[in-house]
Amino acid sequence: MEEKIIKQQSIDEITLSYLKFQTPEVNKKNIIVFFLLFLYFIGIIPIIGEPFSAPFFMAAVIPIVLISIWAIVYLIDPYKNEKSYYLFFGIYGIVNTYVFFLVVVKLLYVNIGVEGTIPFVLWLLLFIALLVGVNILNIKALYSGTYDKLQKKKSINTSWTMIGALGYIIGQFILSFIYSDNGISTLLIVSISLLAILTSYFSVYIHRYYFIDKNMELVKQVYPDFGLPKSERNTKRKKKKKKK
Repeated sequence: MEEKIIKQQSIDEITLSYLKFQTPEVNKKNIIVFFLLFLYFIGIIPIIGEPFSAPFFMAAVIPIVLISIWAIVYLIDPYKNEKSYYLFFGIYGIVNTYVFFLVVVKLLYVNIGVEGTIPFVLWLLLFIALLVGVNILNIKALYSGTYDKLQKKKSINTSWTMIGALGYIIGQFILSFIYSDNGISTLLIVSISLLAILTSYFSVYIHRYYFIDKNMELVKQVYPDFGLPKSERNTKRKKKKKKK
């Protein structure tokens, strides 16, 4: 334990704050929970629900099937594939946000009966801005030391985060009220759009993956077993205990 603390102290605090990883078992559970709840339940059910639309179904099912097949790798062996999990989960965040976008657009065009390309373009721009925005904020939070302060429970200035989130939420409300006079549909659109904030945040894992890849030596200092199969991790622990 003392050796690990010494190694961590040799790494700058900003980098160390970005090297706080969950265990492979928790990564595996994340896939199960978020896929079942967000991608399948909240994503697929509205897409296949009445009134059914084949174009929306095909646009959603292809990326869902592909990301689900990819997920099998991490359900089978989350330990050996620990590094690439971050790339996978980042891509999942984009896919799930895209599916939520399709759900919103389907509600607009199929359920409500909106016509024309302007609503589609406006919502598309809003969702793209959300994905780009959370990734910019992620990098800003990292290099400004925000993650480090959060982990140390220090006070931080989150005004820039609140402005971005409020801008997105207000945009969703305005567009929903303009194009829908149905209270339930408006509520569904806004609710799914708010959930998209969470799924879009998962896309920042792509940046974390490349950060890990670039700093593997530092990662190994903090987590010597990172990326090793479970059997090899157990073997190393046993050897250390014997030496003691």
